[in-house]
Amino acid sequence: MTDQSETQISQSDAFAAAWDEPKAAALSQGELDQLTDDLIEALKTVYDPEIPVDIYELGLIYKVDVNDERDVVVEMTLTAPGCPVAGEMPGWVEDAVKKVEGVKSAKANLVFDPPWDASKMSDEAKLALNMF
Repeated sequence: MTDQSETQISQSDAFAAAWDEPKAAALSQGELDQLTDDLIEALKTVYDPEIPVDIYELGLIYKVDVNDERDVVVEMTLTAPGCPVAGEMPGWVEDAVKKVEGVKSAKANLVFDPPWDASKMSDEAKLALNMF
């Protein structure tokens, strides 16, 4: 092999590595699974002060999106639109999510569609609240 062909191979290897770089930055399925478990545990540390059950089990978390840069966006609701902690709870959720190792940023957005009802609660929450 000549120096020129080695240079071409080296350049093509560098090009291939650069081409694959965005894919390499993506979270692997294992990383995503671990991050999901950690996020659920973090969300379970946030409680509605009027109800002795965490917001995850209450069914207040509708969606959690994580991008490849580990920015997390949570869509959540409240048990009622007039909830006294409506202004504070999204901040509590953001603080809990930011504590998860590897999370770059967190944003919690309140949504009211679909409206929350008791059917969204886990069996664990229903049991804790004597709703069976």
